[in-house]
Amino acid sequence: MHNFKILSTGLVAIALLATGCTSTDQQSQNTSEVPTAQSVQTTESPSPTTSPTTSPTTSPTGSPTGSPTASPTASPRQNNLSYSDRQFMTEAAQGGLAEVQLGQLASQRGAKAAVKQYGQRMVEDHTPVNTQLKQLATQKGVKLPTSIGKKNQQVKQRLSKLSGTNFDRQYMNQMLQDHEKDVSAFQIEAQQGQDADLKAFAAQALPTLQEHLSQARSIINPKNSTSTPTPTSTP
Repeated sequence: MHNFKILSTGLVAIALLATGCTSTDQQSQNTSEVPTAQSVQTTESPSPTTSPTTSPTTSPTGSPTGSPTASPTASPRQNNLSYSDRQFMTEAAQGGLAEVQLGQLASQRGAKAAVKQYGQRMVEDHTPVNTQLKQLATQKGVKLPTSIGKKNQQVKQRLSKLSGTNFDRQYMNQMLQDHEKDVSAFQIEAQQGQDADLKAFAAQALPTLQEHLSQARSIINPKNSTSTPTPTSTP
């Protein structure tokens, strides 16, 4: 009986010892698993956030925005006029301006009424023609001279120093020479010009220039005025 108690006590001690060992092993195992979990969390922690790379914003045309690229400015429409057409426009502009300025001078300094009236007619007839030529030049992209030119300026200065019958004679002779050249130039342009608009302009102004020429001849030589034929335009 005594031996049974001792055996029982020993079994209980062994059982308690086994239970303690098992508990210790479990605690050790749990303890060893904690760093592993932390290690996993450390490994799986997100990497530092990187700033997104900003790609250049593209404009509607697809090119990167920045300083805007200037598109070429469309130049005004210009007709390709021939040299002769441009030369005609330049000379006609200077001649027309000169006729107006010299006409104003004649209406002030002329001695005879016929000379004064002729000068006034130059102003009235050439002013609208000059305006029409200026508008046509704008359409063609041609810049016309705004002065009467050196040669015409010399004529104006010379006539400005004259008066009386001397002025009348010099002025009318100048008008005769000028209108002979004008009629010839406008006839050539009306027939041989390469630009249709310029040809029409020359043909329209030609009859008035022919009348100016005929009137100048009649003032200079009234006796021969009836026998002097008036130049006619060639279609």
